[in-house]
Amino acid sequence: MCGSANDCVVAMSEFIAGSEDAFVQMMNDKAKELGMNDTTFKNCHGLDEDGHVTSSYDISLMSKELLNNHPQITNYTTIWMDSLRDGKSQLTNTNKLIRTYKGATGLKTGSTGLALYNLSASATRDDLSLIAVIMKAPSTKVRFAEAEKLLDYGFNSFIYKEFAKKDDIANTAIVNKGVDSTVDIVFSDNAGILIKKGEDKNIEQSISIDENISTPIEKGQKLGTATYSMNGTVLSTVDLVASNSVDKINLFTMTRSVIYKWIDLLR
Repeated sequence: MCGSANDCVVAMSEFIAGSEDAFVQMMNDKAKELGMNDTTFKNCHGLDEDGHVTSSYDISLMSKELLNNHPQITNYTTIWMDSLRDGKSQLTNTNKLIRTYKGATGLKTGSTGLALYNLSASATRDDLSLIAVIMKAPSTKVRFAEAEKLLDYGFNSFIYKEFAKKDDIANTAIVNKGVDSTVDIVFSDNAGILIKKGEDKNIEQSISIDENISTPIEKGQKLGTATYSMNGTVLSTVDLVASNSVDKINLFTMTRSVIYKWIDLLR
């Protein structure tokens, strides 16, 4: 993550998959799953090899997947300098933006004789996270300068508008034939969109809840949808789900409910 150590990634591939070839197959399977249609991996380290190709768009998809689902990676990609083996080995991050660009979170440099100088640069400011991908820059100086231009454009032009956080209550619904008479309906994920600055006041929120909600209800069961639109165009949707399970009322569940309530009163 810091020093572009190709020997480390080869060791990792052998540890995880048993061989580099097997690991490369895993890489290509994951690339296909992510929709990286311009990418074919021939090795695990990225050095020049016939048929080993990708695109800036695919690099952005891979970077987004990494940052969204493995955010702990930034614990390493933001290290500027470090040492190993009791100080016998020194590391300096090859991504100079970590030191110079406000909000930089990573992500990775790369350079070869054919590919020239490349960079996937990520940064976060005011809850807005952006990725800028530079490929085939003529020099390392140019790749960093061009990445800064792209990130500056993004931060100057867009904002992330948050409407709700995961597990925020959107509504409380009446439950038919349940041990509990109501259930809280919550957001299944953070609700927000990327939008141009100044247009956030034009966003409309629409909450749709299923009618005649009946038991049994499982925690996390979809019970509605939150939709965000502007000028009639849907920008984003988020599922609304049950915050907890609700059993269907019967002799057994009613008896159990009464016992639990008595226990609560006696505490």
